[in-house]
Amino acid sequence: MKQHFDQYASLYDAWFMDNMNVLMSEARLVARTLQGSRKILSVGCGSGLFEKILREEFGINITDGIEPSTGMADIARHRGLNVAIATAEEADFGRGEYDTILFNGTPSYITDLAAVVRKAYEALPDGGRAVLIDVPKESGYGLMYNLAKAVGTWDHPLLKGVYPPNPYPIELVEAANWRTTAEKVALMTEAGFADLESFQTLTTHPLVSNNLLEDPTPGSDKGDYVAVIGYKR
Repeated sequence: MKQHFDQYASLYDAWFMDNMNVLMSEARLVARTLQGSRKILSVGCGSGLFEKILREEFGINITDGIEPSTGMADIARHRGLNVAIATAEEADFGRGEYDTILFNGTPSYITDLAAVVRKAYEALPDGGRAVLIDVPKESGYGLMYNLAKAVGTWDHPLLKGVYPPNPYPIELVEAANWRTTAEKVALMTEAGFADLESFQTLTTHPLVSNNLLEDPTPGSDKGDYVAVIGYKR
């Protein structure tokens, strides 16, 4: 996994720059989930692109991140983050140090997500929250990505006329393992999280999702980017 993001770190940022409405719709969703948070740990912070936007556009200051890719971490550090190089499975989440542990776009790249969610629960103080945000397997994007992964390319007759003008790099699609929203809810419930809630964005077809800047809405029934939030009680 690490080698994919080391090799394609610049492609990751470039894709978002070419899909600015998608990026900002997702950033609005992330910002919504962090309302009231005081100290946030970003697990799988990548290049720090979202953290930079959250700081500059929403006044949400995330200072600490965890990222297995040295290429991604180098970019994030230039954007002001303190980044520890580790996988989510290996990383130290602290003990009561953070009131929010954020997994933005990373659950599909974490092999043992159940163990990581349990570790987040143990690390959080009472009242703390974990936030899992990703493309659901059952969504339009999820189905499209899994088809592209199965055929190994975007250039396939089954995908003709389906994917956006600037599709997500196939190398990063192939590295992912998308889970359904129900699976993530189950993992969080099993770990002990309570009062689960969800928010969503990217509610149009992937082919045209970059045409519109969206505000997040409650639920998970129609979004291609969905946040599941659980609290430690």
